[in-house]
Amino acid sequence: MELFENEGKQSGQTDFGGPLADRMRPQTLDQFIGQEKLVAKGAPLRNAIEQDRVGSCIFWGPPGTGKTTLAELIAKTTSGQYVPFSAVTSKITEVKSVISKARNFKKLSGRKTYIFIDEIHRFNKAQQDAFLPYVEKGDIVLIGATTENPSFEVISALLSRVKVYVLERLSEEHLKSIISSALHDAERGLGQMHLSCDEKALEFMAAAADGDARRGLNLMEAVADELKAGDNVTLEKVQEVHQKGSYVYDKAGEEHFNLISALHKSVRNGDPDAALYWLVRMLEGGEDRLYIARRLIRMSIEDVGLADTNALTVTLGARDTYHFLGTPEGEQALAQAVIYLACAPKSNAAYMAFQKATRDVQEKGSLPVPLHIRNAPTSLMKALGYGKDYKYAHDFEDALTDLECFPDELAGTKYYHPTDRGREQKIGEYLKKFREYKKKGK
Repeated sequence: MELFENEGKQSGQTDFGGPLADRMRPQTLDQFIGQEKLVAKGAPLRNAIEQDRVGSCIFWGPPGTGKTTLAELIAKTTSGQYVPFSAVTSKITEVKSVISKARNFKKLSGRKTYIFIDEIHRFNKAQQDAFLPYVEKGDIVLIGATTENPSFEVISALLSRVKVYVLERLSEEHLKSIISSALHDAERGLGQMHLSCDEKALEFMAAAADGDARRGLNLMEAVADELKAGDNVTLEKVQEVHQKGSYVYDKAGEEHFNLISALHKSVRNGDPDAALYWLVRMLEGGEDRLYIARRLIRMSIEDVGLADTNALTVTLGARDTYHFLGTPEGEQALAQAVIYLACAPKSNAAYMAFQKATRDVQEKGSLPVPLHIRNAPTSLMKALGYGKDYKYAHDFEDALTDLECFPDELAGTKYYHPTDRGREQKIGEYLKKFREYKKKGK
């Protein structure tokens, strides 16, 4: 009764060939290591699986934490049909064909079809919309996997119809157990090689995996490829194969946004040491240096603002310096800019003033320009009152007047409230004087 023979596999059929990481996928929930909050005995998801009441859901978590494996185990444990559907290569036209087969499968067997969409965040709105009616009717159980925050990457209509399960990065103890199991498993792992392994070597591999089981198993397999049966896995051999530490960093993924957020908040909080640490994390992870420069420019505007107008000059200079020197010399300019921003006086007054003005424009629409500040290039316009009673500031003491430049509905509005930090202290003194002149016109 295999209805998806060209698209997936019937749960329970396992291929032990291929890379070690694929061979070592758990075959039962009891073999699953990590994510105890979800799959330990008595945990909500474990109960739902064992009672065959898993509904459409999304697994959100870092790479190598078991998202795909959990989807397969759900289908296998409930004797359901497991159909992988690629978010990269599949087309909307394929959805109806998949749904038709799923309905036939349910009619003939009474069992569910689990449509697994890896990297569901790569689906556009139209692709996600295509599954909505079938999820609602229960024709399929949709299981999505993503490294991205579903709040931003999954349409609200679909998100409201699924349950989101958060998977956490694996601990080093979890990874040591996974690697050790692969080392001794004679059926699916490396057990037939009869390798021994030093504790330090195992610890190094677990640390190098950085929360990702696939990465740890790939390293173990690469080490084993250079050994012969009966050899001992030493720390030196693992370090030789590993060559250089790996970093959890996806320039298009959530960790990208986590790190830039950490850098931004460290700068805003005035902590140059923490800011430098997050900067180096991004540099070592391969982040686009000009992206970092652009974000530093934004910080100079949003968080330093008019408290230190030189901050914008410094960040623009850092961008130009990196563009001119490149890596690694230009990175020092980025570091200097980070330190400067972190230590500069802070003000978001100009930023907040802009936001308030934007809200007024959006909410109040196109209010007419007051006649007295309109341009009057023709006699007709002058006759209509354009420019009448306009006061030319340079003709007055201190170049200040009581002229009202707002539309009548907004007269007297104050958006900008400078702090007493840095240069804004001087700006505040000016505004006090300016606003006193304005009062004279009332």
